[in-house]
Amino acid sequence: MLRCMYVCVCNGHRDCEIREAAKSGLRCARTIYAHLGKPPQCGRCLDVATTLIEEVHGAVRSGAAAALEAPAEDVCLESA
Repeated sequence: MLRCMYVCVCNGHRDCEIREAAKSGLRCARTIYAHLGKPPQCGRCLDVATTLIEEVHGAVRSGAAAALEAPAEDVCLESA
């Protein structure tokens, strides 16, 4: 049985849901949250969500977030 960890307490988004959405090609935490049906509320979870997304896409985090080649429709322009 797969156990999932809550990443977003406000909306109940779990790491396994965020990873699955990232595997489908989405690369922006805010876009993934909207895809899951609830946008970010307080925003404290966005760094963790972004790390999960980067892990799925094989990005390496070095201090600042690594630049990702994302499709134009899923580029994160918002600041966390």
